[in-house]
Amino acid sequence: MDNRALSTVVEKLLSMGLVLLYIGLVTTTLYGGTVPAYQSAVGAELGDRTLAEATARVEQAIPPDARTASATVRVSLPETIDGAGYSIRTDGTALVLDHPDPEIGGRTRLVLPDSVDTLEGEWQSGSPTVVTVSGTRGSVTVTLEAER
Repeated sequence: MDNRALSTVVEKLLSMGLVLLYIGLVTTTLYGGTVPAYQSAVGAELGDRTLAEATARVEQAIPPDARTASATVRVSLPETIDGAGYSIRTDGTALVLDHPDPEIGGRTRLVLPDSVDTLEGEWQSGSPTVVTVSGTRGSVTVTLEAER
C-alpha cells in the first residue's frame, strides 16, 4: 500500500523532466540556427535599404540644370546595421557599403548628370552626414562628408 504515493511523485517528476527537456531542445534549436539566420537576413535587408536610400539622396541633391551648383543636403542613416558600425564610400561612379559582416554590404551605381566630374568622400555610421554639391555647369563636384 505504501507504493501508491510513490508512483504519483515519480509520475510528476517524469512529466516535469520531459517538459524541461522539450523546452531545452526548442531553445537550443532556435538560438542555434533559426534566430542567427533571421538576424543575418534582416541585417542584409537593412544594408540594402540603407544603400538604396543613400543613393537616392545623393542623386536628388544635384540640381539638374543650374549654372552654379551649391547645395548641402542632410542624409539620415541608421547608426548601426546588425549591431555594428559601417561606412558608405564612393569609388568614383558608385556608392559602396562596407560592413564587418561579409553578408552585409553592396555597391550601387549612381545615375548622375554629365556635368558631375568628381564624386568623392565617405560617410561613417553614427555621425550626421551630408551631401555637398559645388561647382559650375560644366564641372560639378559631389562630396559625401560629415555634417559640420
